[in-house]
Amino acid sequence: MGVVASQSFKNIISTYLGFGIGAINTLFLYINFLGDDYYGMVGFMLSLAYVMMPLMAFGVNNTLVKFYSSFKTRVSLNSFLTLMLFLPMFIIIPLSFIGYVCHQNIGDYLSTENTIIKGYLWHTIVIAIALAYFEVFFAWAKVQMQTVFGNFMKEVFHRVGTMFLLFMLHFKVLNVEQFMIGLVGVYILRMLVMKIYAYSIKFPVITFKKINNLSSILKYSFLIIIAGSVATIFLDVDKVMLGKYIPINNIAYYNVAVFISAVIAVPQRSMHQILMPLTAKYLNEKDFEALDDLYKRSSLNLFIVGGFIFLLIILNINQLYLFISEDYSVGLFVVLLISLAKLYDSLLGSNIAILFYSDYYRVVLLLGVVLVVLMISLNVVFIPLYGINGAAIATFIAIFTYNSIKLFFVYKFFKILPFSLNTLKIGVLIFVSAVLFYFWEFPFHPIINIGLKTLLITVVYTFVIIRFNFSDDISALIKKVLKLK
Repeated sequence: MGVVASQSFKNIISTYLGFGIGAINTLFLYINFLGDDYYGMVGFMLSLAYVMMPLMAFGVNNTLVKFYSSFKTRVSLNSFLTLMLFLPMFIIIPLSFIGYVCHQNIGDYLSTENTIIKGYLWHTIVIAIALAYFEVFFAWAKVQMQTVFGNFMKEVFHRVGTMFLLFMLHFKVLNVEQFMIGLVGVYILRMLVMKIYAYSIKFPVITFKKINNLSSILKYSFLIIIAGSVATIFLDVDKVMLGKYIPINNIAYYNVAVFISAVIAVPQRSMHQILMPLTAKYLNEKDFEALDDLYKRSSLNLFIVGGFIFLLIILNINQLYLFISEDYSVGLFVVLLISLAKLYDSLLGSNIAILFYSDYYRVVLLLGVVLVVLMISLNVVFIPLYGINGAAIATFIAIFTYNSIKLFFVYKFFKILPFSLNTLKIGVLIFVSAVLFYFWEFPFHPIINIGLKTLLITVVYTFVIIRFNFSDDISALIKKVLKLK
């Protein structure tokens, strides 16, 4: 776990920096500088772009990680990398053409409730392309076991760029239309910077030679488009459907709630940048003992950290909404449900990487198709009935079902589980802490209350983790940070 712990720790720092900047943007600048309707439009536009991104990438970001370590000669490796660079264009070009020809019809369909949507379809398409190639270049760096800079670009760069644009909008240097174009420019620039970095690690040698396992590569790429889309769709399709069924300002309220909950996923996102290439490596080498160890330790460590963040969120959420805006407190139920779903995600550790990069990736494909249909169906039912709470209910049910079935299949195929006795103990710690501290409020300003309760929870949680040594990795890291022997 040395390389995992080292890069994961650095990635967590950059990811939390990104989330901190994102929090300022999401909770304050967007709300005050842009207004609910255009804020909702930005949320819709970016969500739709993220839903489109796996298709635009043609699954290359996952294919590159899965097959890279299987090529042993320079010529075959260069041929493979050349294919990875050009493959997305085979889907980007025809989809862009369809978007151009059917622009009016697509716009009319999506804007039945909110006419503002129709004017920003091309913004969405360009951002989706930039997101797709960013992931390709990030994967290019990942397979060299270099994830820190890419994670910084993924989590921090675009949020800093967005903050800059929001201040430019506030001081009337830009108008709203120029802000929306500038947002597209930020994602394009991020992709180009990532490309330069990836090429500085390993510059491409364009080689068009026969690749022995080409059919397997293309088959995997084609099928993993759907499988790889599942997580993205779970995160963003609800916002897209909210824009279809209810007034767009509700997406702003939903965005804030989901953003707060997403903080739980930061350690998982950070650790997965290095877990993915390591998992692919162990699978290619058939080192199942190392795979099992990675599975269990990643689950345990992520559950401890994710549980701590979960407690900070649900135990401070009432005070946080008092500080933000009373209008946004309608998302309280959303925060609870999405937070629980994110905590379950953390509990699974490297589960999805095992399925993605094994020979059983078709299971993820089949499972993904079924559950996307389920999630869309649930949203169609629940959003008209319960609004943003309905979207949260649909998302929670779909993610819980998806994760449970993934857990079953990894056990079925590899006979390994991520759980241990310490998993149960951590679950008890999280539950008891939630019960003890939820109704404990200080009679001060919300910010002071949040600070005091956070300090109290941190001290108690950290003490228990160190005292009972639930995880050697976490205990060692805490002692190193606190300079304890």
